[in-house]
Amino acid sequence: MFTFNLNILVMKKIYFVLYLLFLTLIVSCSNSKKETHKEISIEKNKINDTLVKATIVTKYTTGEKVKEEVQVIQGTPGEVNAKLDSYKKQVLQEQGEKAHALHQEKQSQKTIKKVKFNLNPKSGSTANGMVMFTEEDGKVTLEAQINGLTPGTHAIHVHHKADCSSDDGKSSGGHWNPTFAPHGAWGSETGYHRGDIGNFSADETGNGMIIFSTDLWCIGCEDETKNLIGKAIIVHQGEDDLSSQPSGAAGARVSCAGIIQ
Repeated sequence: MFTFNLNILVMKKIYFVLYLLFLTLIVSCSNSKKETHKEISIEKNKINDTLVKATIVTKYTTGEKVKEEVQVIQGTPGEVNAKLDSYKKQVLQEQGEKAHALHQEKQSQKTIKKVKFNLNPKSGSTANGMVMFTEEDGKVTLEAQINGLTPGTHAIHVHHKADCSSDDGKSSGGHWNPTFAPHGAWGSETGYHRGDIGNFSADETGNGMIIFSTDLWCIGCEDETKNLIGKAIIVHQGEDDLSSQPSGAAGARVSCAGIIQ
């Protein structure tokens, strides 16, 4: 009976030691994943007339701990140089793979903002459609598809307020113009509104499309000279002449939508 109990105690101690070893292995693996820095140094010395020795020292820094590994390569100069070249290629490949993985991680963390909404008819028209703003890499792209228009050229602008409550769309206010510039064609040296998108064409069935990109807009940023949120998209009955003040004489507002997140 005594021997049996003793064996049980021995087994318990063995299991406890194995458990501690298992925990140590887990901690070691966890620390290796948190490696923050690796430093490699190579020293080559002559042993005699026919042999040389290369010592590779690799230091791994994990948090406040430094782990050092030493690898010795010995042989003729040609053999040692060949092994060192192979080692260097391996290191460069590992660095390239890590850099690629880091780039992929940054790409996956990249923020893309989107706002999508429908255009509604105004001023007795049937003009409707869909508008989407996408912000990526500091640039905003507008994609708009408009239906129910009269064939020909129509103006499209960003207006001051996200208010489309009135039947004529005038509740959205005038063109969005936070820089107090004159109305004009986008990019004009004489000035243009931040809402002066310009013109697009509707085909004989009344369908039109426009794609427009700029880094002078943003979606929800703190710069009020760039932030589109709280503004409105207006489609006009006619063409913007790009010169008449203050809005290009583009006629009635036939479709409207507020830019709201």
